[in-house]
Amino acid sequence: YADRFRDELVTTPLDRAVLAGFAELVGDGGEVADLGCGPGRVTGRLASLGLSVFGVDLSESMLAIARRENPGLRFEQGSMLELDLPDAALAGVVAWYSTIHTPVDELPSLFAELRRVLAPGGHLLVAFQAGDEDRHHDRPWGHPVALTFLRRRPELIAGLLQAAGFALISRTVREPDRGEVSQQAFLIARRD
Repeated sequence: YADRFRDELVTTPLDRAVLAGFAELVGDGGEVADLGCGPGRVTGRLASLGLSVFGVDLSESMLAIARRENPGLRFEQGSMLELDLPDAALAGVVAWYSTIHTPVDELPSLFAELRRVLAPGGHLLVAFQAGDEDRHHDRPWGHPVALTFLRRRPELIAGLLQAAGFALISRTVREPDRGEVSQQAFLIARRD
């Protein structure tokens, strides 16, 4: 996974633009968490944009790669469903394709947790594969792992965010690019 997606941001200027816009919205208002950070590529990108950012992931293997690739940044093991953070501690939260394995019935609890850790006026960026049909892989990238990518309509995620107490401020959907098979969605919301 780390090798396959290492240079993804280099080849996706629209994705970089979304991250840059998010960074400008957050500004120097405080700390940002990259939840489900994996190998830390988005964490590193956000740091390069001037944000005070750290990564959280369940996988210690992914965190080892993130620490090696981004030696000056902090990475912690944890679940985005139960963050070890005080209320209103963050200026921003990024969930860059990290909600795509969360069942839809758990999303309200997840978004409530993200709202809990965001300070009033804080920003949330959620990136995901848009659509109605989930995609299951039994051996992605030649490895014996089963993965299901849960695709969702942007309208569904926007509604869940609003129900959790967020105000939607940006909805970007781009067409598939370079081997992707579905649209990609990027929602930015602000905690009221």
